[in-house]
Amino acid sequence: MGFEEMTRGLADFVRDHQVWAVPVVFILAFAESLAVLSLLIPAWGMLVAIGALIGVSGVSFWPIWIAASLGAACGDWLSYWFGHKFKTQIEHMWPLSQFPDMLAAAERFVQKWGIPSVFIGRFSGPLRATVPLVAGVSEMPYWQFQFANFTSAFLWAAVLLTPGMLGVKMMF
Repeated sequence: MGFEEMTRGLADFVRDHQVWAVPVVFILAFAESLAVLSLLIPAWGMLVAIGALIGVSGVSFWPIWIAASLGAACGDWLSYWFGHKFKTQIEHMWPLSQFPDMLAAAERFVQKWGIPSVFIGRFSGPLRATVPLVAGVSEMPYWQFQFANFTSAFLWAAVLLTPGMLGVKMMF
């Protein structure tokens, strides 16, 4: 089954079982933001597809937006913690060991941009997967990281979901 079929199937499931919309969106946003899972699961497309259901099928924007925001923030928080805890071992762990250039690019990005790298990285696929991890490794100040993490997560979720709320038709 390809990505498009999985996306359509998940969107159909959420449309038919709206009670599951919030937990499904939380899990997708969490997976999209968690360092290792985000490399394996391209959940952003599924989130956009679910966002397209907002307004068309009665799925409410606010709980979906909050679930996506909190899922993304929790995924980044866990990635930060993981990087802080396993600093020197990160580059040798699978699947990150398969993408050494990605970690190096994220490290250069965090060194160059500091705290704003968390906010900016949220909107770039490869960086979204690694910036929080590198922020933990580099011991970015915890509360500054969390501020950037949560504010960017709420904005990111709005960017993914608002087209659906506005009634923009998606091609899924």
